[in-house]
Amino acid sequence: MDARALFKFQSGLYVVSAQDGDDVGACIINTGLQLTSDPLQVEVVVNKQNHTEGVIERAGHFALTVVTEEADMLYVGRFGFRTSANFQKFDGVPTEHTALGDPYTTQAAASVVACRVVQKLDVGTHVIFVGQVEDAKVLSDAHPMTYEYYHTVLKGKTPPKASSYVG
Repeated sequence: MDARALFKFQSGLYVVSAQDGDDVGACIINTGLQLTSDPLQVEVVVNKQNHTEGVIERAGHFALTVVTEEADMLYVGRFGFRTSANFQKFDGVPTEHTALGDPYTTQAAASVVACRVVQKLDVGTHVIFVGQVEDAKVLSDAHPMTYEYYHTVLKGKTPPKASSYVG
C-alpha cells in the first residue's frame, strides 16, 4: 500500500483555539471542514496529545481560523510546533475573541468561525469535534493556505501529531 496517495487529498491549514477560564489552547490542524449547512456545522480533528484537545473538551466550544498564504514558517511554528501547555501562542500577535470567548489572531487569517461542540468522536489518536457555528466572520480576501502550498512553497513537514502523518 502506498499511503502517499492520501497526500493528494485537498485540505487547508487552520488554527483551532479554545479558552477554558485561564487555560488557552491553540494549534495548527489540516483537518477542518464544513459538514452541513442546516444546521451549519464544521468539524475539527485534534490529536489527543495536544493541550488544545483538552481545552476544547472542557470549554465545549472552539474557534476555527482559516490560515492564509500570508503566513510564514514562524507563524506556523508559533501555532503548530509549540505546546500551549507552556507557551502563550497569542502573545505578541493581534488577538480578538469570538462571541463564545475563544481567542483568535487576525494575522494571516481569512476567516474565523465560533463553534459550540455538539458531538465528539474518539478515533484513536485523535478526537473529532463537531461544532455548530454560532458566529462567523470574513477577516481577509487573501488566499487560504492549502496543505499543498504549505508543503511545496513553505517546505513544511507533516509532524507526527498531525492526522495526515504517515511514518
